[in-house]
Amino acid sequence: MNELSNPTLEVLNQRASTRSFIPAPLTAEEKDAIVNAAFRAPNACNLMSYSLIEVDDQAIKDRLVHTCDNQPMIAKAPYVLLFVADYQKWVDLFRHSNAQELDAEWREPSVGNLMFCFADALIAAQNAAIAAESLGIGSCYIGDVLENGEEHARLFKLPRYTMPAALLIFGRPKVEVSPRPRQTSYVLQKNSYHQLSDAELQDKADLLGATFAPHGFKPGIADYPQQEYLQKHSSDFMAEMERSVRWWINRWEHGE
Repeated sequence: MNELSNPTLEVLNQRASTRSFIPAPLTAEEKDAIVNAAFRAPNACNLMSYSLIEVDDQAIKDRLVHTCDNQPMIAKAPYVLLFVADYQKWVDLFRHSNAQELDAEWREPSVGNLMFCFADALIAAQNAAIAAESLGIGSCYIGDVLENGEEHARLFKLPRYTMPAALLIFGRPKVEVSPRPRQTSYVLQKNSYHQLSDAELQDKADLLGATFAPHGFKPGIADYPQQEYLQKHSSDFMAEMERSVRWWINRWEHGE
């Protein structure tokens, strides 16, 4: 157990997803602090290849409840930010500056560009989440914004070389939330990847069950991996996410 502590580590260790908010709005100063923290996040080559969209239109928030896998807390969140992987601004800048004339053949952005844009957006989002936590403001990631790609592209008028990375909702917690335990066994490795043996896999499954399902499982479910497989891995929403992610990547590579 690490005994080191300071205010930053305490904020990190106490953060928990907040899904129920009091209706009080965030102040302009609080919003500015959260956004500025996002802007201070590390990013590839200082290109800041992401964009933030503040969603304050209640009709859009209401629609996101349904397009993001029926999550009503989105509509009730006082502050909503969409973090967008964004290389479109650089494509537009290259064309504006006639950069294509420097090379014999114009190179369209690749999925490699998408990956570092996506990483930039998520790192910025986590900075925002931690900044909010330090101000007593809770947050929750909505990864389901990747789903229903065609509708979300239209809803936010997202051009070709963009992709939503995460939706973050913020607000003051209605009830106190506590950090969920983390099952960290076998996560930290050294120098190279270690694929778990059968004995280690069984140990990991037992530890997961004891941590997250201490009272056992429903009939027909033997352990936590089986529960996770049915609830998440093979779920309808994961099938839709898979479809939409393929749609986003195909649009990036080949256009509409």
